[in-house]
Amino acid sequence: MGAKMSGKCVLLIQLAVICVVYVLARDASGQVWAQETATPIVFYHGMGDTAHGSIYSLQKYLESKLTGVYVMSIRMGNNTEEDLMSGFFMNLNDQVEEACRQLSADTRLANGFNALGFSQGAQILRAIAQRCPDVHIINLISFGGQHQGVYGLPRCPQSMRLTLNHAFDELIPRILYWHDPLQEALYTQKSVFLADINNERNPRKGEYKERLVKLKNFVLVKYLNDSMVEPRESSLFGFYIAGQAQEIRKMRDTSLYTEDWIGLKELDTSGRLHEYEVIGDHLQIDMKWFDEEIIAKYLK
Repeated sequence: MGAKMSGKCVLLIQLAVICVVYVLARDASGQVWAQETATPIVFYHGMGDTAHGSIYSLQKYLESKLTGVYVMSIRMGNNTEEDLMSGFFMNLNDQVEEACRQLSADTRLANGFNALGFSQGAQILRAIAQRCPDVHIINLISFGGQHQGVYGLPRCPQSMRLTLNHAFDELIPRILYWHDPLQEALYTQKSVFLADINNERNPRKGEYKERLVKLKNFVLVKYLNDSMVEPRESSLFGFYIAGQAQEIRKMRDTSLYTEDWIGLKELDTSGRLHEYEVIGDHLQIDMKWFDEEIIAKYLK
């Protein structure tokens, strides 16, 4: 009789635990997801931020919404100061290589993860997806990225453009995605980061496309009032038509897309490329929109 009662108690305890997990795994909308299968998330911050700077509040928010989720925020250097300075002065190719090492070494990410890139961090994460064969990104989400580069510096005189045209190689990371539409050939020849990950030089690197099309979803977010990204359409792979700096060629009209240099067309035609244009300045996130469009669709 005692053994039977013990078995019943064990069963009741197991049922109670299941009920608790069920309740804890509900969000305000009543949706349920399994705690033990929460997909890890990786952040990459932008220039002027750090791994645990302004994006840390978003990390804590996700941890509160996705029970049991593991969130890793990539840091360069040994401390916050080094991480901050790396955003301005560390070669982006070196950042990609170091981030690949960190991600590959983290056993909690071995089965894949969702990646959120903020501003400069967006194109770094894309480069990781294209260059790092041992890293498995499931959904890649880009907030205010500069995927076709920038041609302008916020609140700086236009004369700065002329200076930057002759300083591609090693000055600051932003120059590694400086893209002068008036000197397209110079950009293609000298760009050591952006022209490479956009596969703009011959011979094309087939592995870049092969790896990017493995994404389950590639999400691009453009800010309609962005005062940092020039042109704003770069967040959606659009850019100035070569030879001038006024008229924009949208992504689907670029050779990058039509010739499918990195897999954007394949992702698009298979329903895995998603574009958002949201109201707000650079990296301003409306949390209701974030809940409905990002968490519910790509992170659960």
